[in-house]
Amino acid sequence: MIAKVRKTLQIFHTLKYLKFEQFWFRFLYRFKKPNAPLVIVPLSKLIWNWNGPAIYNQSILDDRSVRFLSLDGTVTSILSWNDPAKEKLWLYNLHYFDDLNSSDYVKREHIHYNFINKWIVENPACSGNGWEPYPLSLRLVNWVKWFSKQDNVDQKHLSSMLQQANALSQQLEYHILGNHLFANAKALTFVSCYIPNGDAEQYLDLGLKLLDREIPEQFLEDGAHFELSPMYHEILLWDLLELIDLANTSQNEKLMQRLPYWQKVATKALDWLKSMIHPDGEVSFFNDSAIGIAAKPQQIFDYAKSIGLNVVDILPKVITNKQSGYSRVSSPLYTLIIDHANVGPDYLPGHAHADTLSFELSVGNERVFVNSGTSLYGVSKERLRQRKTAAHNTVAVDDEDSSEVWSGFRVARRAYAKLLNVSQSANEVCLQAQHDGYKRLKGKVTHSRSFTANNNEIQVKDELTGQFNQADAFFHIHPSIEVERVSDHVVSLITKNKVELTIHSTSSIQISDGTYHPEFGVSINNKQFKMDLVDSQLNTVIRIIED
Repeated sequence: MIAKVRKTLQIFHTLKYLKFEQFWFRFLYRFKKPNAPLVIVPLSKLIWNWNGPAIYNQSILDDRSVRFLSLDGTVTSILSWNDPAKEKLWLYNLHYFDDLNSSDYVKREHIHYNFINKWIVENPACSGNGWEPYPLSLRLVNWVKWFSKQDNVDQKHLSSMLQQANALSQQLEYHILGNHLFANAKALTFVSCYIPNGDAEQYLDLGLKLLDREIPEQFLEDGAHFELSPMYHEILLWDLLELIDLANTSQNEKLMQRLPYWQKVATKALDWLKSMIHPDGEVSFFNDSAIGIAAKPQQIFDYAKSIGLNVVDILPKVITNKQSGYSRVSSPLYTLIIDHANVGPDYLPGHAHADTLSFELSVGNERVFVNSGTSLYGVSKERLRQRKTAAHNTVAVDDEDSSEVWSGFRVARRAYAKLLNVSQSANEVCLQAQHDGYKRLKGKVTHSRSFTANNNEIQVKDELTGQFNQADAFFHIHPSIEVERVSDHVVSLITKNKVELTIHSTSSIQISDGTYHPEFGVSINNKQFKMDLVDSQLNTVIRIIED
């Protein structure tokens, strides 16, 4: 009985944040299914060729073999496209057709033709994974870019793309919103700019209407994408850059009218991305983030420069992104990235982790303190574990999470963070923040954390107010780092470049085995530290030993 009450409250605290349109369209789509008959598109001269960068890794290996998310598979029959033995995300990737825009796509054009034709024959309209709106959106953009480079395009391919656009327009993801609805809008815009057909004009107007609504909603004033995942920020920024490129390439009047605003938003988004990457050139792991899903940051910067946008090269010592809630502190020895953010938009926290007040630290070009990353989606115990507070460099109280993450993409009661102070002198930076995520507990606990950083030392001070039984700080160490215990309260770390760090704690440091997930489908053994908060406080000093 108690478990049922808790589950009911958990669902209530999840649903109460949603917008009315999310409820309405979820209800509507249960009964209203898309109907998209094939329309014959008269052949006519297609007026532009896509010249944007092709960056994806190869995923179609031959006429039947594919590889997604580090897992191999085969497409041998009509059943393969919706194989129940495969994870949903893997099947989605099968329907994306990213290989059409891989770096060496030219080598496989014949295979691509066969796969496209196989997809058309074996995926009847509005049935199966491939006709769901998100894979529809990504595939349409990939097909448009690929076909625009061909000397001749068959009528059946143009008709299929227009049919898919029709199906997409009938199931726009208002029930999800966020990056999904943005992808829908981008796809409609690409298709309608490519196919010179009167029916396509309605999709252009619909796509641009959505973009006019979603771009100011989804990109915050400091440039961050509002779901607060560096990985999804990369994806959405790349989408925006491609829309800018599409405007210049197609010279469509309606797109050109929006171009200056899109360029302004993209420039801020580039600055934010710059502040969230490590010196190794890849993104930090806050919320759902991993390497290898989105374009690499340098590819994004290069693309932006190629279409005339400015990318900053030198960052200031301290950057505080107040709207999104992330700060960066840099010195000649290290880079520190701090999370004092909320979980994301209240109505869309699906990619959130319970990682409030966590941090990541690189020394030189090497990551040392890392959040655990993301290796899978779905609703498994491992998916939930990777979202929990203990998988991040922050504090868990009474074995609870700072935000109530549950299932694969759900958050019930969540932490709200506040940046209390940022100060900077010639030799020192101080930042203090707190969150109220544990106030839902009986003891009404508030977690405050401060960082005091000078040239070679970072002091992390945790303080809890309120009543609790047990509180633990977790620190996760990159797999490449050698860990050696010096005493109960002191640990030595050695990087691959033989830089030594010492970790001093006012509490005994417990060392145990953990796992690190830098990519989907990847799990690497590492070490993690656990320290009790004695008398509601914990001081941890990270010192870099200079030669």
